[in-house]
Amino acid sequence: MNARTEPAEAATAPAIPARPPLIREFLLVAGLFLVYKLGRRLATGHTGEAFRNARRVWDLERAVRLPHENAVQSALLHGDTLVHLANTYYATVHFPATLAFLVWLYVRRPAHYVWARRVLAVVTTAALVLPFTFPLAPPRMLTGTGLVDTGRVYGPSVYGPPSSDHLSNQFAAMPSLHFGWALMLAIGLIAATRSRWRPLWLLHPLITLLVIVGTANHYWLDALVATAMLGLTLAVIHPPRRTATTAGRGTGVPVALEPVPAGAAR
Repeated sequence: MNARTEPAEAATAPAIPARPPLIREFLLVAGLFLVYKLGRRLATGHTGEAFRNARRVWDLERAVRLPHENAVQSALLHGDTLVHLANTYYATVHFPATLAFLVWLYVRRPAHYVWARRVLAVVTTAALVLPFTFPLAPPRMLTGTGLVDTGRVYGPSVYGPPSSDHLSNQFAAMPSLHFGWALMLAIGLIAATRSRWRPLWLLHPLITLLVIVGTANHYWLDALVATAMLGLTLAVIHPPRRTATTAGRGTGVPVALEPVPAGAAR
C-alpha cells in the first residue's frame, strides 16, 4: 500500500456501526423488562370493568365472525402432552427468546440492535398505557364460553389466583405483548439476516399466537391490537438500510449499515 492508494481505499471502506456501550445497554434492557413487569402491576383494579370489557370483546369477535378461540383450544386438548407443551411454551419462551434476540443483535448486528431495542421500548411503553383505560379479563376467566384455564388444569401455570397474584396484572390482556414481542423478533431477524430460510422465523409468532389463544390467555383481538401497535411503531422507526459505494457494488466488499432516523424517508 502506498500514499496514492490509501485515500482511495479509505473512501471505499465500509463504516462499521458502533456497538453501544455494554453497561448502558444492559441497564436499558433491564429497565425495559422492569417497566414491563411493574407497569402491568400498577394497572390493577377495575375488576368489574375488566369483565364487562371481556364480554364486549367476545361479542365483537363473534359479530365480525372471527374464529372461535374454542377451536384452537379443542385441538390442544386432544392430548395432555400437547396442551402441556403449549402451557410450557407460554410460560418459558417469551422472555428468554426476546432476550436472546437482543443479545444476538447486539453482538452480530449492532445497528439492527439499536433499531429493535427502540421499537420494543416504544411498543412496550404504549402497551402499558392501555390497561389503565381498557382493563380486560382474559378469556380463561370469562364464563359461558366453554374455555378452560389450561395452565391451572394441566400445568404449568404462570398465574395464581388473581386476588393473591402480586407479580402480574391478570386484567391486562390487551394488547398481547407475548405476540407483539414474538412478531418483532421474527421481523428483526428477517431484516438482519440474509439466509433464504429466514422467513421461517415467522413460525415463532405463529406458534405464539396459537398458544396464547389455545391456552385461553388472550383473545384474537389482543394479538390484532399488538400487531397494529407494532406496525405503527415500525412506520416511524425504520430499520437500518444498506448503502454501498460504487466500488463496493458487485465486488464482494461489505456494505455499510446506516441507521434510519425516526420519521426519515426510506
